[in-house]
Amino acid sequence: MFLGIEIGGTKLQLGVGRGDGEVLALWRAPAKTDGDGIRQPIVAALPELLAKVNLPRDDLRGVGVGFGGPTDDATQSVVKSHHVEGWHGFPLAAWLSELTGLPTVICNDADVAGLAEAQFGAGRGLSPIFYITVGTGIGGGLIIDGAIYRGVGKGACEIGHLLVPNPANPTELVILEAVAAGWGIEARAGTGATARAIGDAAKQLDPVCSKLIDEATSALALAIRQMITLLCPRRVVIGGGVSLIGEELFFAPLRRKVQERRFEAFAGLTDIVRVALEEEVVIHGALALARQKLGG
Repeated sequence: MFLGIEIGGTKLQLGVGRGDGEVLALWRAPAKTDGDGIRQPIVAALPELLAKVNLPRDDLRGVGVGFGGPTDDATQSVVKSHHVEGWHGFPLAAWLSELTGLPTVICNDADVAGLAEAQFGAGRGLSPIFYITVGTGIGGGLIIDGAIYRGVGKGACEIGHLLVPNPANPTELVILEAVAAGWGIEARAGTGATARAIGDAAKQLDPVCSKLIDEATSALALAIRQMITLLCPRRVVIGGGVSLIGEELFFAPLRRKVQERRFEAFAGLTDIVRVALEEEVVIHGALALARQKLGG
C-alpha cells in the first residue's frame, strides 16, 4: 500500500492505494497561499486518512508525490513553484520521509497525471501519450511505453511556458499560461472574476468573456500544433479546471484550430480527448509513481 500526495496551486489531496488504478481513501482541501501553509495540513491529514481505511502506518510501503512545479530527480527536491511561495529548492522527499518514516519519490504533477492516464485512463493501451493540465497553470507530460520522459532530470514538456503571440499585441510574445491558464485569463479580464466565472459568462454568450476564451483556445491550439509537429504523440489528454468549460467552448474549438494548423504529414495521427480520471488523476499518478519507483 502507498500514500499518494498532490500539491497543486489551488488544491491539496492525499490518497491511499496500491497504485493499480483504485484509490481506497481520499482527503482533499484547498491549498494555502504558501509552502508552510500547505505542509502543515499534510501532517494533520495523514492519521485521519489512514483511519478511514483502518490502515496501520506500518502497512504503507512508500510515498509518491505529484508537485505543481518543476522537480529535480537527482536531489528529489522542488526546483520552484510558479504560483505558490515557499517552495524554492525545498527538499520535499526528505521532509516527507522524515515525517512518515517511508521512502518517498516526487515528480511534477502533470508528469504523474500523464502516467495515470496512460496506465488507467484515456491513454490506456496507447503510446506515446501527451498529457496537458490547463488550470491555475499549464503543465505537460510525455509518457512513452509507460514511462515518464524527464529530459535530463529536471523535467520536460513544459508546454505552458512556450511562447505565443499576446492577443493584446500580436508582435509581442508571452508564455502560453499568460493567455490560456486560469491566472492568465483572469489577469486579461481585469475584472476580478475567476476563470470559472468567465467561462460561465462565455456560455451565456457574453462577448468579452467569449473573446477571452476564444483567444485562450487559439493560443493553446498553436502550442499543441507545435508539440505535435515535434513529438507526434498518439493521443493528447487534457484535464484541469479551465478545460471544464466543456466541449462546446473548449474542446471542439481546440480540435478545430489544431486541425486547421496541422502539419500535413502527421494529419490524423493524434487525437485530443478529455481526461478520464478527473480530479483524482494526480493522486492516481502519484500512487502509480510510488509503485513503479519504490516497488510493487
